[in-house]
Amino acid sequence: MSSHLVITGGRLAGMDPAVPDGPGDVVVRDGVIVAAGPDAQAPEGATVLDASGALVLPGLVDTHRHTWQSAVRHVGLRWTLMDYIGAALVRLAPAFRPEDVYAGTLLGALGALDSGITTLVDWSHIQNTPEHTDAAIEALRHSGIRGVFAYGWPMDDPLRWIGDSDAELPADIRRVREELADDTARVTMALAARGPEMSTLAATRRDLLLARELGLRTTMHAGVMPGTRTIDALRREGLLDETVTLVHACAAGDDELAMAADAGATASVSPLIETTMPEFGGPRTASLLAAGITTGLSVDTEISTSGDLFAQMRVALAHAQGSPLTAADLLRMATSGGAAVAGVSGRAGTLAPGMRADLIVVAADGVGMAPALDPATSLLLGAHPGLVRHVVVDGRVVKRDGTLTGRVGAVLEAARESLEHLRKAVPDVLGS
Repeated sequence: MSSHLVITGGRLAGMDPAVPDGPGDVVVRDGVIVAAGPDAQAPEGATVLDASGALVLPGLVDTHRHTWQSAVRHVGLRWTLMDYIGAALVRLAPAFRPEDVYAGTLLGALGALDSGITTLVDWSHIQNTPEHTDAAIEALRHSGIRGVFAYGWPMDDPLRWIGDSDAELPADIRRVREELADDTARVTMALAARGPEMSTLAATRRDLLLARELGLRTTMHAGVMPGTRTIDALRREGLLDETVTLVHACAAGDDELAMAADAGATASVSPLIETTMPEFGGPRTASLLAAGITTGLSVDTEISTSGDLFAQMRVALAHAQGSPLTAADLLRMATSGGAAVAGVSGRAGTLAPGMRADLIVVAADGVGMAPALDPATSLLLGAHPGLVRHVVVDGRVVKRDGTLTGRVGAVLEAARESLEHLRKAVPDVLGS
């Protein structure tokens, strides 16, 4: 028996020419949007979500988050990039047990859902053992989010894997690919590559050729430090193409951005951390868009930044002052553009009929948002997680009337237990 859901009484921002902006309903059958707009007709007996006084839009897409670190969120506000590498990767990561990966990933994914993010690229460079990997995937599945599990590398001996490393990725990646073989499922797979800024060029080539062999998209920190010329190196090696996402690209030259655009590569920016960590030099959001590169927004790590994409949009706008960057550009980056970067554009990112039902309802009738004359601008300047009334992923309601539907108390308790373990294991970073 098919099941129907109707989101009614709201104002649509469909992010697709097939869906007129303005008053209308969204009708979902078996997890798929079947109609959206003023003429959408819901069958009798459908489950109803009230969107009166609210904006209805596609769920937001976070294109790069180290979700396993969420249980130690906000400890490194003033950390530099070198502080982060030393504390989080060199000191903390080897102390993580599989249950810590599970607790952090689940907490971070639920935090993302609560803030209106329905798709998350989980940049999971914590493959210390197969059990660590399985814990991250299990957490994504249990959270209810649309997850892209980006397989990274082990952190049991970090200096073996990063820096001038030529270490080969664990063979376990092939087992994981077999288990995540369905590229249309709610949880899919990508490769989080080290790249030539975190390994040798030979290792980068081997990693990216492996991704091609396994049919995986690749996401990679690139152009982080001045003078690295990572994008040019990838091009010269024949490794730059439409399956590659360049994360940050803050130090990439304009000529390199042109190379990336010509190759069809995408980009992911993390505006807040790129502003606060001095090594980054600030986000290149406007330059990436001007070069013609499809670009998504991301959180990066909650150790040092906000897990809220509305906040990330505002920082990107502020840093691009004087550029033609608009509210509509940023909303597109957070939805349809982000879906393309994450490799889920055929399933998420718009409210068009035929898409999987990943959407959010944001209250716009309160004293902080009304009258919402321009929905994109109001979302950019006034929205926050507390205004996210309903969240739907794959047709399933995961947040209703401002409250997550899962067992939040148990998740918080697991995160507390994980933090206590990590405090004892690495007291010089987290305190005893």
